[in-house]
Amino acid sequence: QVQLVESGGGLVQAGGSLRLSCAASGRSFSNYGMGWFRQAPGKEREFVAAISRRGTSTYYLDSLKGRFTISRDNAKNTLYLQMNSLKPEDTAVYYCAANFDITRNWREYDYWGQGTQVTVSS
Repeated sequence: QVQLVESGGGLVQAGGSLRLSCAASGRSFSNYGMGWFRQAPGKEREFVAAISRRGTSTYYLDSLKGRFTISRDNAKNTLYLQMNSLKPEDTAVYYCAANFDITRNWREYDYWGQGTQVTVSS
């Protein structure tokens, strides 16, 4: 199993930046593709970004390309999400997730963190 713990969320003004981290423990982090998802109140969980096991391939929700960057440091067992030019509509709980194969479908991920709240004020 893999245990995941997110951090880095908070309150930020529109146009600001945040960097989320996801610390992994348990089985080898580098064996898993990783994803970030978010869920706003009353909405379904939404794919944000994903990264391959070695970090050589990344995938994004089209509307987030250019503002969000996913990365990972396998030596530190940590996944990151750099979020720039934040907008109020980015407000959500952000989750990291692990799966052997990366996919945009949240239902296919095996392991989840508890989530971290991101609130963007206008």
